[in-house]
Amino acid sequence: MTELLTRFPRRRMAVLAPLLAVGLAATACSAPGADRSSTTGSDAVVKTDLGTEPITLEMYAETGFPLAKALADEFSKQHSNVKFTIREDQFTVIVENAPRVMASDNSPDIIRLPTMVDLVKDDLLKNLDPYFTAYGWDRFPASQLMQLRVGENTRGTGSLYGMGLGYSVTGVFYNKKLAAQVGMTQPPATVAEFEQLLAKAKTSGVQPIMQFNKNTAGINFPHQALQNQFGDPTQVADWIFQKPGATFDTPAALKATQTIQKWAQAGYFPKDANALDYAAMVGEFQKGNGLFMFNGDWESANLDKSMPGNVGFFLFPAETAGGKHVAMSAPNTFGVSAKAKNPDAAAYFLNWAHTNAKAREIAVSVGGSSPGGPSDLPVPTAAPNTVLAETLKASQQLGAENGAVDFTANATGGIFAAAITPEMQKLVAGQQTPEGYVKAVQAEYAKELSR
Repeated sequence: MTELLTRFPRRRMAVLAPLLAVGLAATACSAPGADRSSTTGSDAVVKTDLGTEPITLEMYAETGFPLAKALADEFSKQHSNVKFTIREDQFTVIVENAPRVMASDNSPDIIRLPTMVDLVKDDLLKNLDPYFTAYGWDRFPASQLMQLRVGENTRGTGSLYGMGLGYSVTGVFYNKKLAAQVGMTQPPATVAEFEQLLAKAKTSGVQPIMQFNKNTAGINFPHQALQNQFGDPTQVADWIFQKPGATFDTPAALKATQTIQKWAQAGYFPKDANALDYAAMVGEFQKGNGLFMFNGDWESANLDKSMPGNVGFFLFPAETAGGKHVAMSAPNTFGVSAKAKNPDAAAYFLNWAHTNAKAREIAVSVGGSSPGGPSDLPVPTAAPNTVLAETLKASQQLGAENGAVDFTANATGGIFAAAITPEMQKLVAGQQTPEGYVKAVQAEYAKELSR
């Protein structure tokens, strides 16, 4: 949950061009085993030939999201000389541990990245530009890699420091039986229509939104969904990218926070939201306790198994009818440690994950997300009448509308744990005002950028 999830979901800035018109081919687009060694101006030599000598790749991944392990297992099946040792932690733990772990002599080869700018600033991440050249990643849509670039203390431009294992999109899952019960015949077309459905659910005795807010602020999902629609999403992207002068203290953020407060006071969130973690939220939704759940496509395959035929998905609607969709969408970002013992093999794996036919299929079937990669590869198809098919369609729609924005939780290394989560918990508990919330988040942001 997805650089939110997130992790909690990943998870995961700038308004992007289509991320998701990419997909599967019967064979890899460029054979990752071909020896196409590359030398850059800095004399960094990389090899794209995996070889036959035994290799153990150390991976640091996020608990609760099986895609990384599924890809690692398949990779080892195809390349018997490569084994993986995988350590998993919750996203909030990775946020705290990443700098220390990557600075140690036992740094992993491949690591789930909570944020990038500070890690690059501290020389803890490997520059992937030589691999970009060696593997021909210029065939990827430029927008797909934009969030993974870091320049002078900002993101969106500069050198490449990460790759996605799946490219996620967020939206709203809904229980079809409960939707019929409250008279919902189609997804809402505006924020106002969505709020009308919340009110109908409440008066019908149906929990309107099942959302977690323990450990990491799951209510930041609906908050940013509102913020993206109440103002220019480019302002949100600029703030996440740390562009000079960007601020969180905007009318759009304030209106979004006021709306979240209103929803909390109306009982649209569970009374114990601050005591619900991510797994508990998903479990409750699977039991039928909640009309809506703000989440990402990484849950699609799971929901198809646990609630077959009873789950739908839609992108959060615009404020006005006919407005374009804007949604949090980001790579499930992994990077190569600057102290990696096997950096070439790690990069080989990242390239393989984007171009190998089976790997791309796993990205869809296990991760529930677009696999990314060269734009001439079609997206693997999902079974019809599944929520996975709906999330893939939504991803393509978001790409066509150029409406992808990264997660505000990824703005700095500490913003999510130090400000967004505790302040959101206080807000829904009635211990923080909307005005206080936006100012507290911006104050922490300014504090971190001044270090």
